[in-house]
Amino acid sequence: MEMETVAATPKYNLTEEQEKKLILREYRALLRSLKPKLKTGDKEFLRIAFEMAAEAHKTMRRKSGEPYILHPLAVARICSEEIGLGVRSTICALLHDTVEDTDITLEDIEREFSSEIARIVDGLTKISNVIDVNASRQAENFKKILLTLTDDPRVILIKLADRLHNMRTLDSMKREKQLKIASETVYVYAPLAHRMGLYNIKTELEDLAMKYLEPEEYREIARKLAETKRERSRYINEFIKPLKDKLDKGDFSFDIYGRPKSIHSIWNKMRKKGVAFEEVYDLFAIRVILNSPPEKEKEDCWKVYSMITDEYNPSPERLRDWLSNPKSNGYEALHTTVMGPQGKWVEVQIRSRRMNEIAEKGLAAHWKYKEGAADESRFDKWFQQIREVLNTQDNDSIDFLQDFKTSFLAEEIYVYTPKGDVKMLPVGSTALDFAFAIHSAIGVQCIGAKVNHKLVPLSHKLRSGDQVEIITSSKQKPNEDWLAIVVTAKAKSKIKDALKEEKRKIADEGKYVVQRKLENFGAAYNQHNIDVLTAFYKLNSSLDFFYQVSVRNIDLKELKEFQLLGDRLEPPRPVKPLTTDLKPSEGAASAVPRKDTELIIFGESSDRIVYTLANCCKPIPGDDVFGFVSIGKGLTIHRTNCPNAAKLMANYGHRVVKTKWAKNKEISFLTGVRIVGMDDVGVVNKITNLISGELRINISAMTIEAKEGLFEGNIKIYVHDKEELEELVQRLKQLSGIHSVIRYDAETAA
Repeated sequence: MEMETVAATPKYNLTEEQEKKLILREYRALLRSLKPKLKTGDKEFLRIAFEMAAEAHKTMRRKSGEPYILHPLAVARICSEEIGLGVRSTICALLHDTVEDTDITLEDIEREFSSEIARIVDGLTKISNVIDVNASRQAENFKKILLTLTDDPRVILIKLADRLHNMRTLDSMKREKQLKIASETVYVYAPLAHRMGLYNIKTELEDLAMKYLEPEEYREIARKLAETKRERSRYINEFIKPLKDKLDKGDFSFDIYGRPKSIHSIWNKMRKKGVAFEEVYDLFAIRVILNSPPEKEKEDCWKVYSMITDEYNPSPERLRDWLSNPKSNGYEALHTTVMGPQGKWVEVQIRSRRMNEIAEKGLAAHWKYKEGAADESRFDKWFQQIREVLNTQDNDSIDFLQDFKTSFLAEEIYVYTPKGDVKMLPVGSTALDFAFAIHSAIGVQCIGAKVNHKLVPLSHKLRSGDQVEIITSSKQKPNEDWLAIVVTAKAKSKIKDALKEEKRKIADEGKYVVQRKLENFGAAYNQHNIDVLTAFYKLNSSLDFFYQVSVRNIDLKELKEFQLLGDRLEPPRPVKPLTTDLKPSEGAASAVPRKDTELIIFGESSDRIVYTLANCCKPIPGDDVFGFVSIGKGLTIHRTNCPNAAKLMANYGHRVVKTKWAKNKEISFLTGVRIVGMDDVGVVNKITNLISGELRINISAMTIEAKEGLFEGNIKIYVHDKEELEELVQRLKQLSGIHSVIRYDAETAA
């Protein structure tokens, strides 16, 4: 799938004979991994599927030059070895690209295998073009994925295996393709893997995406992890030793080991907390895995927790109990953070062997432990919620992907009704989301809520364990502001429906006004004339047009400028717009631009093009950037690590343009740095001397706040490029008493 997406290695040069051997070796490795699951006749079916795929793809090559069949084989192995799927899923993985890319039809597959396998392959074929020419088509495709997901979750598991192999072999793709695929991975596929309980795959997808989206940071953290490996191992051994002794004495059968956190999660910590690598305390976690019978699992985990906290002091707010309340993807474990030797915080995860398998193989392991009916129903509940939203969603909803992410891919919280029933909601849900989760009729009439018996507004964010009572009124009506309060897709779509209904009532009055005006003017009230007017006022639909007339935003005085041909309206001829010189838009660059533009665009045209710099990330020359064609604004330039980049590239890949800076020292760009340090006499003087005096950098604005011996300064400055900014940051860090200097990304620089 996504055939051109990938390649294994750009240096490919095998003879035909060597290729055959390589393909056969991969096929045998696949059979070996499936050995425990093979029943009579399975081997024969696998051979047919392999031969069918090999024959169908025989003339095809991947970007790296290797035979295409190696891709389905690799995907099949991931399904079998890393996700733990069985023979039927592996057959589907081998065939996942055949219907889309070759002459094989679904009928052929159904004839050779079964309707079940044909249905899964059909689901995978529908998914293949998730990124499409326009965003609403893409939302439609994504809906198809989810409909198949709720039919048969194996579709999505095979799709994740396909995406993982594509990410592992992304090297020989063009840079902009790498950015687009990596963004889509981080935006949709990694959260989906997380939600399906595949933590290892989620972690690897995030790390691989980061390798392409943030190459410098990725290499830097990887290097530092390698450098500190020895001292980490020493520390882990010192930490584990007393625990091991205790567990041995307690007659537990267990494994205990330390594992490093992923590069992506370390980077996230550094970014969110604004700390350096050296200050991230949990670079690793300690895992205790118990061999306990199902009936004693919970009890044993708590016993082990008690032993660990006897040895090391726990942090009270860092206890996570997913034994009593497993996540909806089935994850069960006990997490605690304790104070280890040398004053370091260490995270400890305690789980049984069964829980560990579910944590690593997610949904696939669920089928193995079918007895856990309660967990099973949690997954079913999640699927049920998705089905409900898919059936009510607007067809053209471009926000669909965003809604899906916040509603279904976020972590959940557990909230109780007044009677003690539990409701699962995504993190960030408000009292209003809860009202809609109970029933749409309660949602639309909600005027407030009581959380733990205290009165709160609709926008109150809920936390796990809250008990919520909704207060309603028959006079209440939803308004536009509600859309900003809710995060669940169900609440959003129900509010939109209610607003549309309200809008329709108001629009009916507008319809009557338009009808009268047209008849007075001598024109017919017909679809053609309404379309002409809607287009003239640049509105999306006749409903919008009638509504705007009704609320008096549109005055139909302009009707006299229209021509009348019989009873048909012809719009007035548009005035030709004046052309302007090509230069950055107002405010894009601050000092006087003496040349045209600083950005060379490679793509449709290599002319120099008008652009604006995105306010959300304030790029400056030297940053890794991409251009985004925005409606009405022309080209906007974003940094590839901009907070909005993943969303733009994943949702609107076709509007992303490859861009690069041209060297020019004549334009200055506005950016900002945040400085934190000890509040000392003359510190401001030292900073301004360095910036304005020594480096001769122009300061646009500066705020410094001192508080209890610390100061925080935000300084906006004009720099020519990234090198100049980096030099400034290094020099500031060298001043005595300065604790941290970071470039700030966003709105604060606006």
